[in-house]
Amino acid sequence: MALVSALSVLALANFVHGHGYMTIPSSRTRLGTEAGIDTCPECTIREPVSAWPDLEAATVDRSGPCGYNARVSVDYNFPSNDWGNEPVVTYTPGQIVDVEWCVDNNGDHGGMFSWRICQDQFIVDKLLTPGYTPTLEEKQDAEDCFEEGLLPCTEIEGQVCDYSPDCTSDQPCYRNDWFTCNAFEANERCGCQGVDNAPLNSCFTTIAGGYTVTKQVKIPQYVSNHTLISLRWNSYQTEQVYLTCADIAISDSGNGGGGSSSTTKPASTTTKATSITTSTATGICTTAASVAVTFTESVTTTYGQSIYVVGSIDQLGNWDTGSAMALSAAQYMAANPIWSGTVTLPAGTSFEYKLINVGSSGTATWESDPNRSFNVPEGCETAVTVSGSWR
Repeated sequence: MALVSALSVLALANFVHGHGYMTIPSSRTRLGTEAGIDTCPECTIREPVSAWPDLEAATVDRSGPCGYNARVSVDYNFPSNDWGNEPVVTYTPGQIVDVEWCVDNNGDHGGMFSWRICQDQFIVDKLLTPGYTPTLEEKQDAEDCFEEGLLPCTEIEGQVCDYSPDCTSDQPCYRNDWFTCNAFEANERCGCQGVDNAPLNSCFTTIAGGYTVTKQVKIPQYVSNHTLISLRWNSYQTEQVYLTCADIAISDSGNGGGGSSSTTKPASTTTKATSITTSTATGICTTAASVAVTFTESVTTTYGQSIYVVGSIDQLGNWDTGSAMALSAAQYMAANPIWSGTVTLPAGTSFEYKLINVGSSGTATWESDPNRSFNVPEGCETAVTVSGSWR
């Protein structure tokens, strides 16, 4: 009896270890937590499986590419009232975007992780249909498609893409197209906390506090009104794989999404952006037809809140908060609460805009008047940054 009890405790201990889930873009897991349905977002696990060193060997079973949380009996592979019915953000083909996930401090098992987009809409639609629960075979088909749609670390110029220090060159995990965590037994910042040295409690977990893991990926040359981006994390220490996904759109228009719909236009009095820095070419150049405009805004928020830019042009939603451009919190720190995002606009475009704070309920709070305004430069500049702070 004592042996049986001991084994039961050990099994429970393995199950309740903290783990990880996608936070940017807002995953179905994050939305489930914000809705009060999932009391342990970091506990969505596929186990026991052979997670190491072959990163693609493990089947997904009921976890699928979006995850199944057995602790709360929540299957994220189909839409519910709180997730999966519309994209949380819209990207453009070829866009480089910030992505982020959250690791629990009590369950950093090290290993490697990847971001993926399946480009077979027929397969993905099985995970987008309200009222339909995908079969185990359909979940595996989707996972296979996501594995084929890897968004390699090596696609981003200047991004560090190391080989895992816990791998040897003769093992299948010795690849740098996936992202790697630090050595599991490193003297400091071991495991996934060593990826970007994020501080403890920089993201929410229910067990021991979490820290973010932030990278950049390049959106494929693919267009979809509604598809998914999936995160897969293979544990080095344990026989576990973690899967989570977010609903996105990939559109040539580049409009953002999310938040509740509102067509109320704020006051017409305008003010210039707080500060502007430009990136220009030297010597002879060709006049740019379009310019990448990056908003870098300082806004202090609480967990569950997101910041958007809404404005007077199509790319910023035409003052409709439901079509606003989402900003990323990948650079957010308590001492420097930066939200940022980039949209490509025709040179010479003039527009007004404001920041909005969208809570977990979907309610949008506008910053105070007057409107901000900006003129996209005409000339050699191909990129410009607009900076400001919440009013």
